[in-house]
Amino acid sequence: MDYRLLGRTGVEVSPLALGTMMFGAWGNKDTDDSVRVIHHALDSGINFVDTADVYSAGESEEIVGAALKGRRDDVVLATKFFMPMGEGPNRGGGSRRYIMRTVEDSLRRLGTDYIDLYQVHRPSPLMDVEETLGALTDLVRQGKIRYIGSSSYSGSQIVEAQVASRDGHLARFVTEQPPYSILVRGIEQDVLPTTQRYGMGTLSYSPLAGGWLSGKWRKDAAPVPTSANRPPARFDMSTAANQQKLEVVDALAGIAADAGITLIELAIAFVINHPGITSAIIGPRTMEQLESQISAADITLSTETLDRIDALVAPGETINPDDNSYGTAELAPAARRR
Repeated sequence: MDYRLLGRTGVEVSPLALGTMMFGAWGNKDTDDSVRVIHHALDSGINFVDTADVYSAGESEEIVGAALKGRRDDVVLATKFFMPMGEGPNRGGGSRRYIMRTVEDSLRRLGTDYIDLYQVHRPSPLMDVEETLGALTDLVRQGKIRYIGSSSYSGSQIVEAQVASRDGHLARFVTEQPPYSILVRGIEQDVLPTTQRYGMGTLSYSPLAGGWLSGKWRKDAAPVPTSANRPPARFDMSTAANQQKLEVVDALAGIAADAGITLIELAIAFVINHPGITSAIIGPRTMEQLESQISAADITLSTETLDRIDALVAPGETINPDDNSYGTAELAPAARRR
């Protein structure tokens, strides 16, 4: 597996990062099996692991910590904070008060004394970016974290944070983690050009578009039940946008077959073939799912294949805007009204 530079940090990471959201109560409840999946990913060449405190209320971090015992120095370990961790006020967000407490909780659960990449899970209009950057800078100086990153920021929010770091002589976000797939290409318009301009690493999540590109849901498939992880707007098969996604998925399956690869391999290879993407975060729940995804790391798509994909979903287009799920609320039509 070839390795890539993480922005301008000099750190080398695999083109696939192992996302661990599905390890724990949210997915694979068998801890030993989850550890085996993580070990197999590492044995296959993946050296980049991404988790978050909120995944299964901390259980995912605990599983990752158990899996990395004896292997910590070989792994670039990333986690995230911001989402509420319990009931009541001040149990989430980007305040100094919260950050200084929650990083200690993550370090304990992960069984490590440092985090390679500590990321703000979501932006917030109520959050002072200098407050957040100031606290994170202190953690870098203390040696508890090595680098900092953002997740689901819009282009303008990325620029705001970069300028605040420069003007305040603070640590800067060296990575951004946005959603990106064949069906969700909105970041090509603004986010990717912005991260490239600032020399940031881009770690895209959901390369299978929440399962749409796994081959699980096709035109003749049964309706998909909605849940907290499958909101109706994204999975209601009766909507015009989601019907269009079904049409596109069927066509993509044909493109994959012509290329001699699976739909899953096509989807993941499409993401990591973009020059602005450092790593695609895959999120397997089982060993079988990991095996079906990891082979994409060595696939290069031809110009003809990429052109056929562009003909189905134009660069910069997201078929269903509800799939974007990154910080563009201030750009939505409802936000333009007086």
